[in-house]
Amino acid sequence: MKKKQQQQHPGGGEDPWPHGAPVGGAPPCLGGCKRRIPLLPFLRFSLRDYGFCMATLLVFCLGSLFYQLSGGPPRFLLDLRQYLGNSTYLDDHGPPPSKVLPFPSQVVYNRVGKCGSRTVVLLLRILSEKHGFNLVTSDIHNRTRLTKNEQMELIKNISTAEQPYLFTRHVHFLNFSRFGGDQPVYINIIRDPVSRFLSNYFFRRFGDWRGEQNHMIRTPSMRQEERYLDINECILENYPECSNPRLFYIIPYFCGQHPRCREPGEWALERAKLNVNENFLLVGILEELEDVLLLLERFLPHYFKGVLSIYKDPEHRKLGNMTVTVKKTVPSPEAVQILYQRMRFEYEFYHYVKEQFHLLKRKLGLKSRTSRPPLRPQFFIPTPLETEEPIDDEEQDDEKWLEDIYKR
Repeated sequence: MKKKQQQQHPGGGEDPWPHGAPVGGAPPCLGGCKRRIPLLPFLRFSLRDYGFCMATLLVFCLGSLFYQLSGGPPRFLLDLRQYLGNSTYLDDHGPPPSKVLPFPSQVVYNRVGKCGSRTVVLLLRILSEKHGFNLVTSDIHNRTRLTKNEQMELIKNISTAEQPYLFTRHVHFLNFSRFGGDQPVYINIIRDPVSRFLSNYFFRRFGDWRGEQNHMIRTPSMRQEERYLDINECILENYPECSNPRLFYIIPYFCGQHPRCREPGEWALERAKLNVNENFLLVGILEELEDVLLLLERFLPHYFKGVLSIYKDPEHRKLGNMTVTVKKTVPSPEAVQILYQRMRFEYEFYHYVKEQFHLLKRKLGLKSRTSRPPLRPQFFIPTPLETEEPIDDEEQDDEKWLEDIYKR
């Protein structure tokens, strides 16, 4: 028999596929031919392609290792990411960016009692949610005069609050720098001293419209004869509630915590004026509240933007009207003149603040809503008076009432 002749491969040697190349790929090359590795019918890689892929993977791994060791991506990657979008790699994977605080970011409203403070605090609660600032209030409402340790503790608590914050409480002016703290920006509102006194006098006895509708008794511990004491008798007979030092009420909020700030006189008056000029961004007049809110919106937009539109909203007006004191009566002209005399320094301060407020409005192009300022009463100079702790009952009511209203 004749032996079958072996088929020779063009490159020499026997053909490894004597019966033809397998399905799905060409026969492997021997010798000088490039060897191809069949993966899939439509994917074919040479050894050179395979090596290039492995080298690329190696470079990527080394680059990733270098990134982790050096603590950040190369600059060109950040530039590329910035070019492709508005964010960078660090926005998603790096530490959070530092918070940019508005200026000022520390504001204190040491609100004077019966000077529209409940209306303003209600507005602040709405604004704090709208603008995202930290509204810090206090559960203590009847301590305006503090010991040195109490001052230090309160200043520490205020200074450590998350910024931007607005702290509000009935408290006399605090000097933060005296205790090594950053002095915040102060704001406040005052009103005609006799009007403030009358509002407080009847509020302590009969409350406001909210209490009237709910048949609530204001100051339950007050004796009936004291509750229904005629205002003229209180003034003319020189009852303690209607005489100094309790009538010396507004100036200490601006003078400060010094004991002499509670004594009616020139020293406390001048110190209060000095603090208004150096530490208060704005001291407004309640009789011109809309202008006060307009200036606050202009000076502190990150706190008060949109406050005037909220204040003028009919729904808010309904809530604001509930804070009006009820059963107020007007004293006789004789009694009012005596109050003017006893509140001489209060009026000197009130008119000073009012003039500064109107000057500020003129500088900003705002016209005063009042036609002519009233004539100042003729005062006599009172003799020095001893001081006693004032009645601060009007300062105990704000927070719970505001929380109930706010929930509604």
